[in-house]
Amino acid sequence: MRKHGFIKNFRRNRRGSTAVEFALIAGPFFFFLMALIEVAAVFFASTVIENAVLESARLIRTGQLQNGGGNAATFQTEVCNRIAVVADCDRMAFEVAVFEDFDAITPTAPLDSEGNMNAGNMGFDPGDAGDIVLVRVYYSWPLFLPNFAGQLSNMSDNRRLITAATVFRNEPFNE
Repeated sequence: MRKHGFIKNFRRNRRGSTAVEFALIAGPFFFFLMALIEVAAVFFASTVIENAVLESARLIRTGQLQNGGGNAATFQTEVCNRIAVVADCDRMAFEVAVFEDFDAITPTAPLDSEGNMNAGNMGFDPGDAGDIVLVRVYYSWPLFLPNFAGQLSNMSDNRRLITAATVFRNEPFNE
């Protein structure tokens, strides 16, 4: 008879049930919370990098870079100064290329077959007045969480390639 009373009391006792429920839910909750923070960080970095590309490309479009004797290092410094808040310039690569017309724009592939950044075939040609110029900046963003379901990582070593680009016709700055 006492055993029956012990089981009955055990089933009625609710002390500690909240702790058990929290232990069951805490893992997935914190994983999704960290995933949300990481996605927000990637989007924030993307926005900062896109703004840096637009502002730095303005120096090319208006001819300030060409007329001031600027080169690839000058352009890289301009971009790096604008992304220093969120990014390290050692993980950045960029391409500045001139095309005959807007339909002829064929950018190079930024990744090789193994998912690594392929910066070897990117050049720097800011063009002259009236040229059509493509400016692309690539940034290899390290992810902190393991690649959940293969959705956020698009490079090897659990990294995300952030790409920012702009295409424009240079202003008539030589006239």
